[in-house]
Amino acid sequence: MTKPTLISFKLCPYVQRSVINLLEKKVDYEIKYIDLANKPDWFLKISPFGRVPVLVLGEDVLFESAVINEYLDETNLPSLHPNDPIQKAKHRAWAEFASALLVDQYGWTMAKEEAESNKKKEEMLSKFKILESILPEPKNGKLFFAGESMHLVDTAYAPFFMRLDFLKSVSETFDLVSGFPKVKVWSDTLLSLPSVKNSVLPEVPKEYLVFIKAHNSWLGGKL
Repeated sequence: MTKPTLISFKLCPYVQRSVINLLEKKVDYEIKYIDLANKPDWFLKISPFGRVPVLVLGEDVLFESAVINEYLDETNLPSLHPNDPIQKAKHRAWAEFASALLVDQYGWTMAKEEAESNKKKEEMLSKFKILESILPEPKNGKLFFAGESMHLVDTAYAPFFMRLDFLKSVSETFDLVSGFPKVKVWSDTLLSLPSVKNSVLPEVPKEYLVFIKAHNSWLGGKL
């Protein structure tokens, strides 16, 4: 099988999902970083949307994180998806829910006005309420989306929780999960995993905060 090359932007949470998947499955891969503010021509030729991640497999190219992760899961056993078709479909749906959370998070951090930033924060909190209601009970102080073991859907949420943790390192006022016991245990469980810890470069926490500040957002002014 061709050694995959993942095209990445260091701060991209969608790329991080694929990296976590690759690390969980112990796949031998290469990663190539680009600057999305100055996209190289070769990248634009292989990425129809001009977005990362892109997975290069010899002459073949895959784009969109959900598609890439499905491919990686199918070609590198054991699968992180449930075997039951209904449960698998539900996990895919909840992975889309994670994508909506990432959109809210980006809006929260990038909003120029306090009112808009707070609106996005409330949208995240409303989604936490939904997650709190459907998550299973923790066991032995740990929790994954489907109970006691990691699934592909968990990789969709880990980058979101990690970015909240970056912000929490600056101030406890950014700790949005503490009011949701199961969500908090889930977040703590995912952030403790080696595959999640090692899915970003060491400079990413600092660069994430610098990125927010550089956009002159309302929240950036609080960092």
